[in-house]
Amino acid sequence: MTTTTFQPGQVYKNYIQGEWISASTGKQASSMNPANRNEIVGYLQLSEKEDLDLAVSAAKAAQIPWKKLSGNARGDYLYKVANILERRLEEIAEVMTREMGKTFPEAKGETARGVAILRYYAGEGMRKVGDVIPATDNEALMFTTRVPLGVVGVISPWNFPVAIPIWKAAPALIFGNTVVLKPAQEAGVTAAKIMECFDEAEFPKGVINLLCGSGAIIGQGLAEHPDVKGISFTGSNEVGKKVGNAAFARGAKYQLEMGGKNPIIIAADADLDLAVDATISGGMKSTGQKCTATARVIVVRDVYEAFKDKLVAKVKQLKVGNGMEAGSWLGPCASERQMDTVLSYIQKGKEEGAQLLCGGNRPQDGQLMDGFYVEPTVFGGVTSQMTISQEEIFGPVLGLIQVDTLEDAIETANDVMYGLSASIYTKNIGNMMAFIHDMDAGMVRINAETAGVELQAPFGGMKQSSSHSREQGQSAIEFYTNIKTIFVKP
Repeated sequence: MTTTTFQPGQVYKNYIQGEWISASTGKQASSMNPANRNEIVGYLQLSEKEDLDLAVSAAKAAQIPWKKLSGNARGDYLYKVANILERRLEEIAEVMTREMGKTFPEAKGETARGVAILRYYAGEGMRKVGDVIPATDNEALMFTTRVPLGVVGVISPWNFPVAIPIWKAAPALIFGNTVVLKPAQEAGVTAAKIMECFDEAEFPKGVINLLCGSGAIIGQGLAEHPDVKGISFTGSNEVGKKVGNAAFARGAKYQLEMGGKNPIIIAADADLDLAVDATISGGMKSTGQKCTATARVIVVRDVYEAFKDKLVAKVKQLKVGNGMEAGSWLGPCASERQMDTVLSYIQKGKEEGAQLLCGGNRPQDGQLMDGFYVEPTVFGGVTSQMTISQEEIFGPVLGLIQVDTLEDAIETANDVMYGLSASIYTKNIGNMMAFIHDMDAGMVRINAETAGVELQAPFGGMKQSSSHSREQGQSAIEFYTNIKTIFVKP
């Protein structure tokens, strides 16, 4: 295992106006290692409205000089951050694993993705930002350009504590906005490590700021603040709607990425071994704590029993353990609250008549009792009306639903309020085309797991999974800028 400079138990301050400062309250909250409740990863600030006002004021003052820089110059700053993050990759990956439980290999992969995102958006500073449009007056020139929103509030979750803050902040910055980042408290130490990279890159003061605190005070405060012109949020539907309503009420732009209840369809002609591997990877990696995680496994009757047997046999072989230990495949839930939520859904599945095929409990291994672990769980005999088919669990729980035909499978896959990601395993081109045309999801994947997002492609969902905007790739410019139309006549 790698040696890093990270030391547990340190105090991490807010980052405002290029300085590390304590919250006005003087209060702190601990961030606990979900693999070992006895280890405090670090202490974070419990900020109040006074701190929020200070951060927004710093971002507002920095925004005009920042937007006046060329896109190339702003990109140079992002390149510097990318290089520093890459140099500190293993250290920051270890912090991520200790703070939210993701296995160390997954954490390294996510941190490397953060590097790639920064470099991608650094290059966006050199792309076109408008078009020339013919004017009815032949003596005039008419064209469009794009202008930044101003101060952008980023509210990020704990499940991807490097990738999500960066894929929100990097496009905001390259297009001339300034940022106030409010991370989830469960991932605040990781966020502070990211901010250290910005600080080391000597980002202009106030251009990006970090503020830790409760969602009710800081998150909702960002949504309500009159000087915050845009809000980008990833999290639960309940909180997302509050954030969106607050932003809408004052005319601010908002972007919400919320829940998913993602299906994978196993057609009669599917390669079952590949489908099993994709189902396990999509549903169980990161302990199922992905908005794109596979949750519903919809299997055509002809192959249901064979698929079920292969799936259960492989799930039983998964090694649950501390993410920093070699060989651990599935780490703990990110918090005790999340573990309790997952266990409550497992109990609900039993009560509603689903057949527990494997897992369903906390591991009894003595080394795991101090962590927030849940056994990888598979239910059979699930119906579309059950709670575990309709509500997002955010844990290592799969529900197998048997259907008669592919048409039934697609209808069942669409029978939820979410529409984020969906997958099908089939060799038949007709099945593929039907799935592509009829599936109500922002991402449809053929012979691939549901959980997979390319940084250069638009990301977002349909129905209740998003506010119908898109993140990542070149589509990010649509949210983080406004179009200005210019008409010039000599």
